[in-house]
Amino acid sequence: MSDAPRLDALPEDWQSALFVVAHPDDIEYGAAAAVARWTGQGKRIVYCMVTSGEAGIDGIHPDECGPLREAEEIASARVVGVGEVEFLRLPDGVLEYGTALRASIAEVVRRHRPDIAMTINFRDTFGGTSLNQADHIAVGKALLDAVRDAGNRWVFPEQLVDGLEPWGGVGGVWAANSPTPTHAVDVTDTFAAGVDSLKEHRAYIEGLGWEGWDPEEFLEGILRGGGQRLGVTFAATFEVFPLGWGD
Repeated sequence: MSDAPRLDALPEDWQSALFVVAHPDDIEYGAAAAVARWTGQGKRIVYCMVTSGEAGIDGIHPDECGPLREAEEIASARVVGVGEVEFLRLPDGVLEYGTALRASIAEVVRRHRPDIAMTINFRDTFGGTSLNQADHIAVGKALLDAVRDAGNRWVFPEQLVDGLEPWGGVGGVWAANSPTPTHAVDVTDTFAAGVDSLKEHRAYIEGLGWEGWDPEEFLEGILRGGGQRLGVTFAATFEVFPLGWGD
């Protein structure tokens, strides 16, 4: 058994979520199994990819790679019950935290009006000396600000046309695969869907050149540790950032 402290169960008293990440495939390293659980409960989840991952495969030119990875993400999302996938098509690999990125994400928040916003780990590392990628860090930090920006009509007011209104209803930001998780969700019953979702990224996985790499074994390694800390077989872990006053 793990010596790590037990994690709290994630609340599930919400109906809609917006999952914002830098690249196609970011959600599939564990969090997609949680998405499958939630869509199975009837919740609406929208994916937003800030880039198209066009710089992600060394042997494929970005002009070809971007559309290929978008198609893989759409297929991957469909496996776990997500039918809405947006691509902001900002440049892959060189995202910068700042007002431009905040504005792009705030506009998406205002359109979809989610109860919860999600991303993946945006800490400096994945634990120890395993460095995180710059795009993940930029997007996560920008999302934290963007969900608050979205509720303030005097921030990015140029967006408020054609019926678009401020949205301050995001109750928290949840970051999957954080090295300092606070919560987890049981994905034992949806583990297989998470594996199938990851397998849809065939071109990307082949491009990595990981000889003998097994998606099922890989996800087991990620989700079994979370399961031990929740008291189940498999669990996806999240760091929760509440957004209510006084939190």
